[in-house]
Amino acid sequence: MIDVVQQVNAVSREVGTRVFGPGEARVVKVTQTYAADPEDVWDACTSPERLARWFLPVTGELRLGGRYQLEGNAGGTVERCDAPKSFFVTWEMGDQASWLEVRVVPEAQSRTRLELEHIAHVSDDLWDQFGPGAVGLGWDLTMRSLATHLAPDEPDLIPAEAAAWPLSPEGVEFVSGCAEAWYRADVASGHEESKARAAADQAKAFYTTAPEPPSDATDTTEPKAE
Repeated sequence: MIDVVQQVNAVSREVGTRVFGPGEARVVKVTQTYAADPEDVWDACTSPERLARWFLPVTGELRLGGRYQLEGNAGGTVERCDAPKSFFVTWEMGDQASWLEVRVVPEAQSRTRLELEHIAHVSDDLWDQFGPGAVGLGWDLTMRSLATHLAPDEPDLIPAEAAAWPLSPEGVEFVSGCAEAWYRADVASGHEESKARAAADQAKAFYTTAPEPPSDATDTTEPKAE
C-alpha cells in the first residue's frame, strides 16, 4: 500500500512551454525516483505484459515506427526510441494529438528517476479552464500505480478498482494533494493566481466526481434489457 501524502510529495511537477511543431506548446512534466533498477523501470514502461499489470493493456507494435493502442485510452506512433534510456511517442485521442517523452535515468544505490513530459498545443481558454491538472492529475495516478507495481509483493492492478479509487476517501485525498501541487506549479510558471486556482479546482472535480447516470436510467442495480 502506498502512503498518500508520501506519494504526493514524491513527485516533482513542472509547467512550462517550448517551441514545438507549428508554434509554442505547453509542457507538463512529472518526475519520480523509484527504488528499482533502470532495467526494471524500462521494462515496466515498455513491456506489454508489464503495462497491462499496472497501467493499461496495449496492442500494436512497441518499436520504432510502430503503432500502439492503449485499451480505452490513447494510441499513437513510436517516433523515437533509445532503449533503455528514452522514448518519444505521439499521444492521440479522437481528433486531438499531443506527444509524450519518457526518460529513464539511473541514480545511485540502484535507484531510477523516471521523467515524463506531456507536450500539447493548448489554447489559452482551455488552459484557463483546466490548467496543467487536466493531464497532470492523470499522470499522478499513473506514477502512483507504477510505484505500487514496483514495490515488493504488491498485487497486480485490477482495472475496475483502479478506476474507482479516485472516488474513494483516500483517492480524493490524493487527487486533492496533487491538484494543490499543480496549482503551485502553474502559478510558478506565470499563470495568474486566480485563474490557476479555478483551473486546479475544476481539474480536481473532474477526477473526483462520479459520472451522472444516464437520464433514462430507472434501475441502477441491473443493466437494462435492450
